[in-house]
Amino acid sequence: MSTATLPPLGAFSVPEPDPEAELYRYAARCGRISSVDTAAAHLGLPADTVRAAAARLVELQLLRAAGESFIPREPAAAAELVVTPLERAMYERRELADRLRERIDGITRAPAGAAGTLDRLEGVAEIRGLVKLAAEICRDELVVLHPGEAADDLVDELLDACCSVLGDGVGVRVVCPHRSRAGYAARARLTQLAGRGAQIRTLSRVPEAAVVFDRSLAVTLDVTELSARRVRDQGMVRFLLGLFDQLWDGATPFSAEDQGYSGEIAHDLQQTIARLMAQGLTDEVVARRLGMSVRTCRRHIAAMLQNLDAVSRFQAGVQAAARFTLA
Repeated sequence: MSTATLPPLGAFSVPEPDPEAELYRYAARCGRISSVDTAAAHLGLPADTVRAAAARLVELQLLRAAGESFIPREPAAAAELVVTPLERAMYERRELADRLRERIDGITRAPAGAAGTLDRLEGVAEIRGLVKLAAEICRDELVVLHPGEAADDLVDELLDACCSVLGDGVGVRVVCPHRSRAGYAARARLTQLAGRGAQIRTLSRVPEAAVVFDRSLAVTLDVTELSARRVRDQGMVRFLLGLFDQLWDGATPFSAEDQGYSGEIAHDLQQTIARLMAQGLTDEVVARRLGMSVRTCRRHIAAMLQNLDAVSRFQAGVQAAARFTLA
């Protein structure tokens, strides 16, 4: 290799040490920092540098002062302590801005043209902050439409704040897909919510992800774009409530004693599969509509069609749909 092809001297730089990161790792490893001087000696850093790093970690809630010692916190707990007040302040200011805007609109616009607002929010942090603030001020009723989609873990994360109202005299109703009964994690989540007082029902397919607070404010979620809409227009809120009530009336109550797909649940799920098959949809599309894996969907199709005498998949779907319609 010639010298001309060698990288220039200094091209590979050594990253600068991060005293705060090193000190936190030391604290997590030892369980506590009993002495700044001792920690400095172990880390090979100046005592003043370690002292400044400890002060910054206390500001970030990653360390808790206990006399002369410092005790580490879990990163998630530290983030909650630091970020939650900022999120709350941010959304309180947003609420104030919205009220001022609405007041200005009310003064400058004719009463006959008065309407609510429809705001777009983007990003998990912004959406989660909005849902958390709305849940905190919710007083009477909260309803949740939880669809079965590939990103339902994200929906769970965004709607976690809704669970905080359970036990505070707020009625909580949730509609989610049948498949939530079968998965271990999803079923455990439903059981926990039901145990805390939430009313839960399931059906084959939930078309939208949305939350309505006190019949006056709605938040609709689009997990594919990581965006949400805050809906204040009362006509749209009533529409979402009407959709929820219609789905609720046709859904099956969830009980922790029920096991997977059985009885009425299996019948309802197969009816939906039959209707989708009769439209000529592929297994992949049917699975996506129902929020389940293609493999699971094909098991349901096989179980449903095992006794049908059909020469084509489309014919099988039509026969199955007719049979379930007449049942």
